[in-house]
Amino acid sequence: MRLFKTTALAGAALLALAAPALAQGSSAATWPTQMVRIVVPFSAGSVTDTLARIMTDKLAEMWKQQVIVENRPGLPGTTSVARGQADGYTLMLTSNGHTIAKTINKNISFDPVADFAGVTKIASVPMVAVVPPDLPAKNLAEFIALAKEKPGKLNFSSAGLASTTFLSAEVLKQAAKIDVQHVPYKGTPEATTAVIRGDSQLYFTPIPLAQELTAGNKVRAIAINSGTRSDQMPDIPTVKETVPSYDYDSWFAVLAPAGTPKDVIAKASRDIATVLKMPDVIEKVKQQGAVPAPTSPEALDAQIKREVELYAKLLQEAGVAAK
Repeated sequence: MRLFKTTALAGAALLALAAPALAQGSSAATWPTQMVRIVVPFSAGSVTDTLARIMTDKLAEMWKQQVIVENRPGLPGTTSVARGQADGYTLMLTSNGHTIAKTINKNISFDPVADFAGVTKIASVPMVAVVPPDLPAKNLAEFIALAKEKPGKLNFSSAGLASTTFLSAEVLKQAAKIDVQHVPYKGTPEATTAVIRGDSQLYFTPIPLAQELTAGNKVRAIAINSGTRSDQMPDIPTVKETVPSYDYDSWFAVLAPAGTPKDVIAKASRDIATVLKMPDVIEKVKQQGAVPAPTSPEALDAQIKREVELYAKLLQEAGVAAK
């Protein structure tokens, strides 16, 4: 009798220990069974926010659950996801600025790699290098030659320190080994005005704005930083055609808290990729100057890890890393 009781108790204990694992293992079969939050650590109206909202209705229809976008701008938003429940019901759509957060913020309370699990990349945003229309350089090779002819005399504008507009140009500066000065502005309008007026000699801008500015002869487009030429501006050569070592990807991606069940992440990744292949979604993403670019969770994790290390070195070289 005593042996039976001991065995029964031991069996109950094993079942209790196994219960969480069993629940986790079967979660993808039924997930989601409740509302899914997509936290956006940027304000409403931003490109990140817009991309999230493009997908929510499609995902809600697919998942038969409500999918909401929650704007929590800045580090507090990212921190809330890092500390959130790892159950698949809290996701985050963020930009590649995520990879430099630890480098430029001294007292950051999360780790961009260890505290997150990649779900899928959403899109890449090609950035177009534009110069004032009266600048002697007619192409990127001539701009680089001019910069080497006048070291420290040319500058590039950005929408802020460590922004995409800054990183696009800083990577070029270091890859081409040219001495051009960074002039940060409060935002995109001021940085754009600077290159139009000739106060700045270089600026990287998304395709829609580049098309508008070049159509009005306000700037000259000399290169695009995508891996291949864009079908939206096919006559503009890539930066890599002139500087083969140039490598910069301005991306947006969905992440989850570390520890989120892998099968749930895999399902979310597949479903989001399906949405990104829908013709109307593709058109809306392109209207944001972006190109749909879904990846596997593993590929996204590897890219984030590589870029965290790469940009830490780049920002230290640029003298903007936190001390």
